[in-house]
Amino acid sequence: MTKPRFRELRRSYGFDEVAIVPGDVTINPEQTNTEFEIEKLTFSIPIVAAAMDGVTDVNTAVLMSKLGGFSVLHLEGVQTRYDNPQEILDEIAKAPTAEVTALMQKVYSAPIKDNLVGERIQAIKKAGGICAVSAMPANTKKLASLSVEAGADIFVIQATVTTARHVSRSYRGLIFSELREAVEIPIIVGNCVSYGACLEIMRTGISGVLVGVGPGAACTTREVLGVGVPQVTATMDCAAARDAYLKESGRYVPIITDGGFRRGGDICKGIVAGADAVMIGSVFAQAKESPGRGNHWGMANPHAALPRGTRVKVGTTAPLKQILFGPTSVTDGSQNLVGALKTAMGVCGAATIKDMHKAELVVAPSITTEGKFWQIARST
Repeated sequence: MTKPRFRELRRSYGFDEVAIVPGDVTINPEQTNTEFEIEKLTFSIPIVAAAMDGVTDVNTAVLMSKLGGFSVLHLEGVQTRYDNPQEILDEIAKAPTAEVTALMQKVYSAPIKDNLVGERIQAIKKAGGICAVSAMPANTKKLASLSVEAGADIFVIQATVTTARHVSRSYRGLIFSELREAVEIPIIVGNCVSYGACLEIMRTGISGVLVGVGPGAACTTREVLGVGVPQVTATMDCAAARDAYLKESGRYVPIITDGGFRRGGDICKGIVAGADAVMIGSVFAQAKESPGRGNHWGMANPHAALPRGTRVKVGTTAPLKQILFGPTSVTDGSQNLVGALKTAMGVCGAATIKDMHKAELVVAPSITTEGKFWQIARST
C-alpha cells in the first residue's frame, strides 16, 4: 500500500542561500539609477530606515531624508509618549539584559500624547525632511487623522502580520479601502509574506506593501510564534502579486522588503528578488546619529503578555552618510550600501531598479563559505 501524503512542503530561501548571476552586459555603476517612487514622491535611493525607537527619531528622519531616502517615525514609541525621550532612551540603553524586557513593558505602557504626535511631525517638516510615520492597526484611525493634520507625507500601517481581511470582535475594524478614501497621503501597509495576502492588500488601493515577518535582528517572532517565511522567497512571492495586480489594474504598487539586512549584498539580493526598496533597522542602529546609543530593539518587545524581540547591542560604527555612501572603513559589507547596490546593478547590466528585477538568482547555499576557509578560521 502506498502511504497517503498529508501535506507537501515547498522549499524557501533566505539571503545566505542565494546568489546573483552577473549579466551578459555590464554598465558603469555611476550610470545606474536607483530612484524609488511612492505615488508622486520620488527618492534617489531605495532605502528606508525602520520605524524603531533605536533607529528613527526626528534628527535621523531629517538626515535620512536629506541623504535621499526616508525614515519612518514610530508614533507609538517613546518619541510620542515622553516629552523628553532622551532620558528614556538612556535608561533602555543602560538597563541590564535581564531587566530590559520588564523595563520596556513599563516604558511603553505610558499613554501616547496627541500633542507630541503633531510636534514631532512638524519638527521634521520644519527642518526640511520628508515625514513618514507608523502606527499599529488598532490606533491607525486616530493617528492617521492627527498625522495628516500635522503635515505628514506618508502613513505606514505596521503589524507583525497584516491582512486585508481581519476577524475581530469589533463591529467595524480597520478597512483599508475606506482609510484610503479618507487619507490623502500615500499609505504603506505591512507586513505580509504571501502572494494572496499581498494581492488582496493591493486591491484595497494602498500605495505600498511591506514584506517580511520575523527576519529582523531584534525580532524573535519566528522563535516565539513559529511564523515567517525566509526573506528571498517572501519577496519573490509578493513581487509576483505586485506584477499580477499591475496586469489586473494598470497600477504599480511598490513592495518594500523589511528586515534581515546585514550587508550590501543582502540589499542587492532583495532587489533582484523583486523588491522596489528595502527597509533597514540594525545596520542603521549602528550609525553615530541613531537614538539607540548602539542598541536596537523591535516594536513587539514591550508586548504586555508575549514580548517578541530583544534588545541587541549592535555598537556604533560610522555616521549615517558613511554607512550609505562610504567610504567604507570595514570589509563586511555593512557600509557604502548604495555603492554596493550600484556596483551590483552595473555587473548585472541593470540601469534601473526595475531592470535589476530581471537579473537571475540561483540557489547557492555555499555562497558565503565557498573558498572562505581563512576568513572563517580567523573569525572563530
